[in-house]
Amino acid sequence: QVQLVESGGGLVQAGGSLRLSCAASGSIFSINTMGWYRQAPGKQRELVASITRSSSTNYADSVKGRFTISRDNAKNTEYLQMNSLKPEDTAVYICNADIVTGPTSSLTRYWGQGTQVTVSS
Repeated sequence: QVQLVESGGGLVQAGGSLRLSCAASGSIFSINTMGWYRQAPGKQRELVASITRSSSTNYADSVKGRFTISRDNAKNTEYLQMNSLKPEDTAVYICNADIVTGPTSSLTRYWGQGTQVTVSS
């Protein structure tokens, strides 16, 4: 019953900004680490950023200093603020969340469907 829904993708010029959102809904007991991956045609999926429940963050070297991941635990939502965008950032961005659905449930990773980000030169 858990679902992750992304929003905020679109087309921007190089140097512009976008803010992605990922909202989790359903039977959620707790959410541990959340994150964002991206995948471009012909390339492997790569980790962009992740954030723990206590807001410790990790970033790919290619986005450090430009992207910021954050979360709102009250809304079960994570965000990815993307600044100084480059054409090589063009990809489908997919959110994920490690979720426990009950006090006796195991941790499961859930994935969104992805949102397209296109950066023009």
